[in-house]
Amino acid sequence: MTLRATLLIATLGLALNTLAEDPIANPAIDMEGHLRIAAEAAKHRQSRRLTEDEFLGMMREEGTIVLDARSRDKYAELHIAGAINLPFPDITVASLNQLLPDRSTRVLIYCNNNFFNAENAFPSKIARSSLNVSTYITLYDYGYRNVYELGPLLDARTTHIPFEGTTRSTLGAAPQDGAGVPQRSK
Repeated sequence: MTLRATLLIATLGLALNTLAEDPIANPAIDMEGHLRIAAEAAKHRQSRRLTEDEFLGMMREEGTIVLDARSRDKYAELHIAGAINLPFPDITVASLNQLLPDRSTRVLIYCNNNFFNAENAFPSKIARSSLNVSTYITLYDYGYRNVYELGPLLDARTTHIPFEGTTRSTLGAAPQDGAGVPQRSK
């Protein structure tokens, strides 16, 4: 028997053993694998978080893709100018191969939790469930390693990052305190 055949049999044996231990087995869902890749992606992500100015600089460079993984409706309302939309539930092998066939493409991501004072377009999520985290882990798992994330929480009314969408004109000026400092909406 060849080494390859032996390894295949051993792998199948382990998989069947795992399925036998799980009373509701589903080989298409792998929580242990997800947690393992999430930990690996978290380490990779540490050096991939960008300031507003770094994000602006990179998004202007040729070959860079700004990816918005929010819903189509939220994307239509307001998104970073030039961003492409691939809603998180639609991220699959096929959609990524179509949209980003070169896994070395530089991809910039952002989410709801990067902007305030535009709550309809960017409704806040709890920090542990921010879309940036899920999107980063997923892209990493699919083999994309040239991914960068907008780091700070920015006022959508005063950021230098340009927006477009159906509600762009309604942003207006940010409410300010007595010292002229923009205030986050409550």
